[in-house]
Amino acid sequence: MKAFPYEVNGGKVTFNIFPELCKGCGLCREKCPERALSWSDKLGVYGTPTVVPDPELCKGCRTCEVVCPDCAILIARKKKEN
Repeated sequence: MKAFPYEVNGGKVTFNIFPELCKGCGLCREKCPERALSWSDKLGVYGTPTVVPDPELCKGCRTCEVVCPDCAILIARKKKEN
């Protein structure tokens, strides 16, 4: 699967959206405590818009990842460099 990674929260977190899995239900946008997600101009495989994070607002809380019924979002925390 091909992901469209977006760097968020100062490079500490990578936000990955899988457009081929996203059906555009909007649960992630609805449940985001920071209101950091908006609709994309790109359409997913189901002909619905996918979501994109606002790097200034996203805190990497992973709420969107948890509520997504299609597992279309993956939040990956980066390892600290020594």
